[in-house]
Amino acid sequence: MAKSSNKESYDKIFSKLKEHHKWFENSIPLIASENIPSPAVREAIISDFGNRYAEGWPGERVYAGCVYIDDVEFECMNLAKKLYKAKFADVRPISGVVANLAIYSAFTNPGDIMLAPSIPAGGHISHGKKEHSGTAGLVHGLEIEFYPFNTEEMTIDVDKTKAKIKDLKKIGRLPKMAMFGGSLFLFPHPVKELADFLKNYDIHINYDAAHVAGLIAGGKFQDPLREGADTMTMSTHKTLFGPQGGLVLGSKENEERIKKAMFPGLTSSHHIHHMAGKAIAFAEALEFGKDYASQIIKNAKTLAEVLSDIGFKVLGESRGFTQSHQIAVNVFDYSDGGKVESELEKANIIVNRQLIPGDIKAGRNYFHPGGIRLGVSEITRIGMKQTEMKEIASFIKEIVIERKDPKKVLPRVKAFRKDFQKVQYCFDNKLGAYEYVKLR
Repeated sequence: MAKSSNKESYDKIFSKLKEHHKWFENSIPLIASENIPSPAVREAIISDFGNRYAEGWPGERVYAGCVYIDDVEFECMNLAKKLYKAKFADVRPISGVVANLAIYSAFTNPGDIMLAPSIPAGGHISHGKKEHSGTAGLVHGLEIEFYPFNTEEMTIDVDKTKAKIKDLKKIGRLPKMAMFGGSLFLFPHPVKELADFLKNYDIHINYDAAHVAGLIAGGKFQDPLREGADTMTMSTHKTLFGPQGGLVLGSKENEERIKKAMFPGLTSSHHIHHMAGKAIAFAEALEFGKDYASQIIKNAKTLAEVLSDIGFKVLGESRGFTQSHQIAVNVFDYSDGGKVESELEKANIIVNRQLIPGDIKAGRNYFHPGGIRLGVSEITRIGMKQTEMKEIASFIKEIVIERKDPKKVLPRVKAFRKDFQKVQYCFDNKLGAYEYVKLR
């Protein structure tokens, strides 16, 4: 009897899932916004928690059946507070964007002004203007002013920011919120240098740690809550190696406003299985996070230095290229970021194109920008160290500078990956990092 079209689709989906796992098993994943969770996190997110609702705060639920969910969520919050030395943690955001929306909702009104980095200067689309379909403008109705940016230092310009705030006050556009953090994030932002100044104008300071949360947890980047940030938001799956989700941290005085923004404001069910996965990841980060963050910094610096030595224009040279997990490379001498991304993918080297300072003025767009962004979080999690960074740089050079056929580089990339198939910096790693688990 012929298969139904429904069963064919069913089978095709599982086939593609397995193919994806096999592909990443043989690839060099350098997407800065991704990571690989431990087998323990994977176990948590396939649990029955994923089928349940737990509206509200633990102990104050709308539904019954939350006895064990409440226990895990309290543990998750306690681990988050311990990891970041915070007085309050809301673990319910289902993404970093939702975490940011909670802060917008709790501390601003539509029509208020927010100061944030522009996209070419590293800002995230969740901080963006309405005309760019940015979350802050489109969803919450904020008006956005951009920080002045120092392209040589690759960070926010402190003196020009102070001058801009004074000018904005004169014309009745004083920001209600200042957003630090971003998507292209090579160096710490000047929170400490600007915090007192901003608070003198009654400006709420939020730090979006989505990219650098694991580095902050490991004590290797900066410490926003001690440097003057009122609140800190993040996603939980970049340098912090949890499942996809979000987190909001702050003080006890901000607790009720954040809690109400999250529920009933922004979430109903908050993906309970991912909350459990976050709890596991926080425990892993408390145990192994310092060593992991330290190795990330070593790997990123090595990769950046080698790429520079072999001919690439790596941004941030005057400051040692990077202090995070990220490297930004201007590839416009060879092609554009979109084409380079595509060529590297053919050799199983997974990067993303990146708008860099100067692109918009030069008429370039996100599909064909001047740069690429590399991240070392995932390759560090599977055990790679400085020696491997040199090999990765060599692969990239062959394809981008020497213009070798990616298909001829591909077999060596696959061979290179064979010895790195287990997650490190975790309590249990019996399951392969990209091993497909069949339950049917």
